[in-house]
Amino acid sequence: MAVLIDCDMGEGYGLYRCGDDEGIMPHVTHANVACGFHAADPMIMRQTIALAKAHGVAVGAHPSFPDLQGFGRREMRMDRAEIAACVLYQVGALKAFLDEAGLPLSHIKPHGALYGVASRDEAIAEGIADAACVYGVKMLGLAGTEHERVWRRRGLDFVAEYYVDLDYTDDGRIIITREHAARDPDEAARRVVRMLREGLITTINGHDHTLRAEAVCVHSDTPNAVALTTAVRRAIADFA
Repeated sequence: MAVLIDCDMGEGYGLYRCGDDEGIMPHVTHANVACGFHAADPMIMRQTIALAKAHGVAVGAHPSFPDLQGFGRREMRMDRAEIAACVLYQVGALKAFLDEAGLPLSHIKPHGALYGVASRDEAIAEGIADAACVYGVKMLGLAGTEHERVWRRRGLDFVAEYYVDLDYTDDGRIIITREHAARDPDEAARRVVRMLREGLITTINGHDHTLRAEAVCVHSDTPNAVALTTAVRRAIADFA
């Protein structure tokens, strides 16, 4: 499938579970696996990688601010060096389990508030790149932001993505909420096809905005994530 379908997953902790990873995994091409700082623990990381391997899904790291209680969706003040060390630490932890499973690290995609801050703050985007350059894998992010400008300049492969379960501001930035609401699968699929065909998305205020994306993302903690992912995959296959 030419269009990547990626999902933020492996976001349980201890005995707590978040999202239906088993239900979603057969419908995605790439898994963004939590690395312990906003969700996940060693056992969940290991189990999620095993599940991805069983379904032939590529695995990438999903590092965040060190904010377990806030699920990584609260902004934190950290400088470039702190961000680099924080991301390096998390990706390294995930890569250890990938090495055990005999799988390569596919990509890196920052999580939540770190993703949002890096899209507009050059120093934070640079800090992420400082760590990512150690691994030399592709980066997932938002087109036309510091993600693309900094990471391309640093020689990293960049894949732009579109979120099916988040709203966008009129200037094309994603609105990162603490909790995600259920979305209509048919409407989500229609919007994905429109984005692929016309390069246009509908903002939260009903306006059109230009957006380029080669990947489509869904969050595992969106209440109807499996239905969303199934509908989106079918729509992308029909579009192709």
